[in-house]
Amino acid sequence: MTVTVTVLVPAQTINNSQTTMYTATGVTAIIDKFTATNYGAAPATISVNLVTTGGTASNDDLIVKTKTLQASETYTFPELVGHVLNPGGFISTLAGTASAINIRVSGRVVT
Repeated sequence: MTVTVTVLVPAQTINNSQTTMYTATGVTAIIDKFTATNYGAAPATISVNLVTTGGTASNDDLIVKTKTLQASETYTFPELVGHVLNPGGFISTLAGTASAINIRVSGRVVT
């Protein structure tokens, strides 16, 4: 078993449609840090799903629902830290506003 510290999701703007941001392909992934920043001039929301293998993003795997970030606010999502994605599991996000929120996710992968 090998554990590698890595960036799961490089810094990027999330979409205002449900979008897969990371899939644990052939590995088990552990989320260590999940950061979101609202770079817009108005409040914006973000929702995060941690979807199990073979699933689809739905209310069944919704971990953060419509978290409001004020303009220029950064939030580190303690409710996501430590969660495990088994092989095939994935992180999916949804922004309430297009072109307003950047995320970056770091963690460990186990092979």
